[in-house]
Amino acid sequence: MAGHSKWANIKRQKARVDAVKGKVFTKISREIIVAARSGVPDPTGNFQLRTAIEKAKAAGIPNDNIERAIAKGAGSFGGNDTLEAIRYEGYGSGGVAVLIEALTDNRNRTAATLREAFSKNGGNLGETGCVSWMFEQKGVAEISFIANDTRRGRGRSAQTEIDEEALLEACLEAGADTYELSDAETGKVAEVFTEVENLETLSQTLQDKGYTVTQAELRWLPQTTVDVTDSDQARSLLKLMDALDDLDDVQTATANFDMAEELMSAAV
Repeated sequence: MAGHSKWANIKRQKARVDAVKGKVFTKISREIIVAARSGVPDPTGNFQLRTAIEKAKAAGIPNDNIERAIAKGAGSFGGNDTLEAIRYEGYGSGGVAVLIEALTDNRNRTAATLREAFSKNGGNLGETGCVSWMFEQKGVAEISFIANDTRRGRGRSAQTEIDEEALLEACLEAGADTYELSDAETGKVAEVFTEVENLETLSQTLQDKGYTVTQAELRWLPQTTVDVTDSDQARSLLKLMDALDDLDDVQTATANFDMAEELMSAAV
């Protein structure tokens, strides 16, 4: 999962820049709308909605926007727009598999913009099922070990040093599968992986242990990866992923490539 984690780090950096431009606002607002629509419009009783709201606050989305999105999802704000969750699949340069999750109110528009993004960046949009078998969906809780982080775990002081033995014990207690450590731009980060249905329990247990859970989400992880060593292919793939992430209808885009940090940094 190393290649995916490196790309995830780049996306975190990109998301902070995009939030200023308002691009992330649309994506997260849609997540809130769908979460409020699929369950009760109360974050205390709707884990999906609660995590979407936390993500919105972390991105700096104003409370008024969050409340408006919840109201839209609950059907109390007016409007008749209906968002539909659709999964798209395709191939990037060199046959790299790409899996996309979208929220759209117009299937034809979304398919057309995706097809254009693929064709302009050395890939092609495929049929349903062409690459999804190469991925597995997991729950992922991200832990921050930043000393000045104001978010705390349920009445306990936040853990700011990585004690791997303690982290391993907490992960085992929470039913996690594995974890990965990385140094993101903002500091030390751990990503803890679990089964989809166990994500809420994992997030809750880690917070109870004093860890600062900055994000809890469902994520598609590649089961096999394609090693990319050619700079032109690397550039083409990263341009494709950027183009997909820039589309308002796209919520997530995951690919099964792996490349060295140096090559990735040079190609971005």
